[in-house]
Amino acid sequence: MQSLLALHIIFVVTWFAGLFYIPRLFIYHTEAQLKPEPEKTILSDQFKIMSRRLWYGITWPSAILTFILGFSRAYTMSLLAIPMPSWLILKLSFVLLLALYHLQCGVIYKRLQNDQFKWTAQKLRFWNEVATILLFAIVFIVVFKDSGNYWWGFGGLAVFGLILTVAILAYKKSRKEK
Repeated sequence: MQSLLALHIIFVVTWFAGLFYIPRLFIYHTEAQLKPEPEKTILSDQFKIMSRRLWYGITWPSAILTFILGFSRAYTMSLLAIPMPSWLILKLSFVLLLALYHLQCGVIYKRLQNDQFKWTAQKLRFWNEVATILLFAIVFIVVFKDSGNYWWGFGGLAVFGLILTVAILAYKKSRKEK
């Protein structure tokens, strides 16, 4: 049982590593379109290769193993019985949001592989922080599952999201000033 937990945590970490890095590659790939030729083509080709390797070599396999190991662990601990613990329902809700985030990253990935740039670098910077917010939510739910007081966690999450927004806007302003 402990080995299931250890493996689940390892694949959660590698899944998040992929979800943290892939939007950064999207940002760099999008910004490369502003470069003159041949730099634009060289960078675009390289970002396509890097994104493909990350997406299919790390991010997708880690997501699949995270789900398999997570549900195996929940099953062996009889957590999937009815009624399910409220903290687990809340956690699984955020995991569902994370899975939807993952799938949307896949849509962006496919578009960029086909040279379709629908999102600006600025919008991708905000998108990049969604995984961070979801990580905070999921970890705090799991750590404080026994206390049942999630409102403080949601308040902290809102403050954290606000801080991230201010930081991104400040970064944008500093780039414009340069």
